[in-house]
Amino acid sequence: MMSPGLGRRRRVRPVLQRVPTTDGVSLAVDLYPCAKPRAAVLLLHGGGQSRHAWDATAQRLHARGYLAAAYDARGHGDSDWDPDGRYDLDRLGGDLLAVRSHAAGGHPVVAIGASLGGLTILGTHLLASPDLWDAVVLVDITPRMEMQGARRVVAFMAAHPDGFADLESAAEVIAAYNPHRSKPSSLDGLRKVLQQRADDRWVWRWDPAFVASNFGFLQGNPDEGAAEFDRMSMVLIDGARQVSAPTLLVRGLLSDVVSEETVNDFVDLVPHARTVDVTDAGHMIAGDDNDAFSEAVIDFLDEVV
Repeated sequence: MMSPGLGRRRRVRPVLQRVPTTDGVSLAVDLYPCAKPRAAVLLLHGGGQSRHAWDATAQRLHARGYLAAAYDARGHGDSDWDPDGRYDLDRLGGDLLAVRSHAAGGHPVVAIGASLGGLTILGTHLLASPDLWDAVVLVDITPRMEMQGARRVVAFMAAHPDGFADLESAAEVIAAYNPHRSKPSSLDGLRKVLQQRADDRWVWRWDPAFVASNFGFLQGNPDEGAAEFDRMSMVLIDGARQVSAPTLLVRGLLSDVVSEETVNDFVDLVPHARTVDVTDAGHMIAGDDNDAFSEAVIDFLDEVV
């Protein structure tokens, strides 16, 4: 049964705001304000996505009494690109802290991060105090990941650097990447992740330097990238050990990035964490089955916040 408050509600128009970071990059934030919110919930999208990946979940959080703040990571969507083309965890973590300061308003604060967003949350624990959050939700991401699945994500992001002749071509590529997901009846949603250049080609709305800056080692020979992959995992493991807030890990059972083994590793690192699986979802759970995802998250937040 769906939790109360998750049914059909009047949609709320978010307020688009700009949040400056310490190094001058401006971030685009969609704020869904409440008069007396139960908590402020910060929503961090995955690599190559934008804040619009959270549209449905943010509406449901708002209907349940939470202030939601979904933002574009630097180099994504409507946020500024990094002037130096650098997107390391320290920069991304600093951005998260800037959004937290902007949106928290003295309320309890929750961080929900999918893929890259989850990595950012774990990395931020190395920059700030362990009691930074009142709850944490990681969406199909763990400090130790399946390298082959991570390579597939990076390969998708690095492909088609010159874009597409039309939205239909982009839709075909996305459908091949997510074969378990039904193709949308309208292509309008693609305009949130693609933009049309002066030559009429449609290109992704993220900085191509993002992949090279963070994940270049996941391209090419897997053996050569394995040592760097392990080094990244160790940094994230250190961050996970600092997580003291109530924690939920949501995994898509069709995911090739997070496996049962990596979930067990995470629970060893964060013994107080809870886990939940979404049956017919892959790595991008919130888009694959938003009903099941939102219900699991809001049930958890209603209990712990």
